[in-house]
Amino acid sequence: MSRDPLARRPPLAGRLGTVFTALALCLVPWTAYLAIELPERAVARHYDLAWTGFDIALVLLLGGTAWTAHHRSRYFTLTATATTTMLVVDAWFDVVTSAPGAEQAIAAVLAVLVELPLALLCAWWALHAQDELTESVAFFRRRASAVGGHVGEQAAD
Repeated sequence: MSRDPLARRPPLAGRLGTVFTALALCLVPWTAYLAIELPERAVARHYDLAWTGFDIALVLLLGGTAWTAHHRSRYFTLTATATTTMLVVDAWFDVVTSAPGAEQAIAAVLAVLVELPLALLCAWWALHAQDELTESVAFFRRRASAVGGHVGEQAAD
């Protein structure tokens, strides 16, 4: 067993993995059912509200990701990951819900040139920011040990 407390897996992690595996498996038949039963077209009440709310949430996440990046917050990986997800969902629904023709072509171009590249960039940043945070914590622990100080286990924002 590793002596590094950061390398230990929390006891809940194994159980959560089992729960999420079961959830994913349950979603497979539900998705198949929806693919067969949902109509090709539907009229949605409050379609404008749904998209406006979604875009407001995306703006807040982009702003939150900017803020956490600017302040070098340990929460950057969370906001960048959430922003990645929202950008991919936005690209998908923009393309599949747009009218055929020019509207769909514009949605596809925006997805390929703006939303998906930004999503990939956010995902890359999120993956690498965690490594950078871990390296920074290790650096400051070594530095504190060299001067005889003590650094707590919790990283600061």
